[in-house]
Amino acid sequence: MLRRTLLNTVPGLGLATWVPAQAQPQAQAQPLRCAVGPFQPTAGDTRRAYEPFFSHLAAAMGRPLDLTVTTDWAGIAVALTTGQVDVAWMGPWGYVLAKDRAGAEALAVVQYQGRPTYQAIILARPELRLARFPQDARGLSISFADAGSTSGWLVPHYWFKTQGIDPRSYFRYRDGASHPANVVAVANGQVDLATDYDRNLAAMIAAGRVRPDQVSVVWHSDPLPNDALAVRANLEPALKARLRDAVLGIDPAMAARLMPANYTGWVAAQADSYAMIEAAGRALGRIGGG
Repeated sequence: MLRRTLLNTVPGLGLATWVPAQAQPQAQAQPLRCAVGPFQPTAGDTRRAYEPFFSHLAAAMGRPLDLTVTTDWAGIAVALTTGQVDVAWMGPWGYVLAKDRAGAEALAVVQYQGRPTYQAIILARPELRLARFPQDARGLSISFADAGSTSGWLVPHYWFKTQGIDPRSYFRYRDGASHPANVVAVANGQVDLATDYDRNLAAMIAAGRVRPDQVSVVWHSDPLPNDALAVRANLEPALKARLRDAVLGIDPAMAARLMPANYTGWVAAQADSYAMIEAAGRALGRIGGG
């Protein structure tokens, strides 16, 4: 029998929840409430890809699993901030928002193909003639991801600000899309430009969702810190320490069994791991100073 938790009492969350059946001996234990953002094209895809990792964490803690898949990046930050979840795999900007608003703490930074960094990108329809970007792109349509996305919203907005450009007036602007939807929109000619990140584009090409000749990368960011495994501020210190040990103990061989393709483990988060994301958030007035 599946246990279902209703998390949509907080306005604007748009959360979908799935919880696997648990063995009777664990029924008395408090579930480990976990959450993950919309990394895959659908919530079902995300659950299938990330549930083995969270099942491993819950088992290591001796608890049943209560797994939530959010349908937007801002939603996962809100869920962690309001204490609806204990631990979340979240994008860098979502983590920084949760840290700024409620003292969330990053335990670890995920590694992808052995690296703890990735890059934001902007895609264009390949038939467009954009010898100079963004100069030659003025007036084109552009789709940003939702405002909780690091690579799809925060970082490109910040970069445009450093160039003296307001994308809302410089382009025919829209936001709120998922990363996969942005890629498909460019590939199908529904929009001229769209934000994304290098890992997502590579995964979609590898899966055959788009062809390499359907999109062109016209901009990429400096290296950005990968996703965080973050916990709510008031999580019990002993549980926090056990969670940190459990994720840092995942070696590449274990990662191949427990984590989505190309993720190879975790490294411990440091105090300054997400400093560059915080700086961008302050520059755009999205978080406080200090």
